[in-house]
Amino acid sequence: MLNAEYKLEEKKMREIKEIHIHCSATKQIVSADTIRRWHTSEPRNWSDIGYHYVITGQIEFGRPLHRMPASARGHNKHAVAICYSGGLNPETGKPEDTRTPRQKELMIKLIKQLKAKYPKAVILGHRDLSPDRDGDLKIEKKEWLKSCPCFPAERWGFELGLQPEGYKPRSEEAQEYLKDEKAKRNKVRASSKKSSTTSS
Repeated sequence: MLNAEYKLEEKKMREIKEIHIHCSATKQIVSADTIRRWHTSEPRNWSDIGYHYVITGQIEFGRPLHRMPASARGHNKHAVAICYSGGLNPETGKPEDTRTPRQKELMIKLIKQLKAKYPKAVILGHRDLSPDRDGDLKIEKKEWLKSCPCFPAERWGFELGLQPEGYKPRSEEAQEYLKDEKAKRNKVRASSKKSSTTSS
């Protein structure tokens, strides 16, 4: 998935610590070229599209990986930025996980390839990068600066087993997931121990 242009710039490669998931915040699927036009035109006037990859019905390339993305202010230096096309309900225009089965499949495939190359990289959604305004060590819905990518990406990374071992999540969604999973494991262990004691 990492094409020749990316490999050519390997010597210039940045240290990658995070994989950021974004959405295009559109009611329909738009191409990387369309997003590139948005990003390089007024009022942004950026030098290129802000993302490294755009997932439509295929994986489209954005700016080269050696270049820092322009996608999450203050968090770009060590990040790879992936954007799936969509993110808004086609009827209401409200934030929604509109990923098609194909987009989900491609996103998993791409992230697994990136994780093979950068195994310590953590998976975060744009909203997971919101500031912890109340200082309670978890990013809650009320603190989100935006809904992007319109699904719990950090939690999703844990569900897929793709987060680094020992990584402590930022989002309340991921923290609650780990808490629930721990409770389930403890229940199974307790049940197993009780069964063993009864049989002996």
